[in-house]
Amino acid sequence: MEKEFYTCEYCFKEYIPKRRRIQKFCSHTCRSKAHHAKNSTKVLSKQEKVQINKPEIEKPVANKIEKMSPAGVGNAALGSFIAKKTEEFFKPHENKPATKADVAYLASKIKRYHKIVNHPPNAQGALPYFDLETNEIKYSFLPLNGKP
Repeated sequence: MEKEFYTCEYCFKEYIPKRRRIQKFCSHTCRSKAHHAKNSTKVLSKQEKVQINKPEIEKPVANKIEKMSPAGVGNAALGSFIAKKTEEFFKPHENKPATKADVAYLASKIKRYHKIVNHPPNAQGALPYFDLETNEIKYSFLPLNGKP
């Protein structure tokens, strides 16, 4: 008796059936794979999921707001001004930069002559003072406090 060959419905190879003559697949593996191929849904990638859940967004039409206008420039200037003043208000006084007035005030407070405490007076009895401009010791009978 001749052996009859069947064709597997999944891999299309010829095989001799081992059980009944109504066998459709050559092995349990092909039968399982055919079942999964028939009943499984398509696995979507992340890109496809995003496209399905997210409707298409129309491109915005250019309008006058996107162009430069005096109102926009004014709003930007006002916003910058408010931000700068707010920063100045909350910044501690010690962290603010010195101005020309601050430098002039400090310069007026700095004395040119400073009395030297640990230096003896000269032979005539004049007291020693250090001159900040010439970096020399000066002797005077009168107190030297400011600029000459």
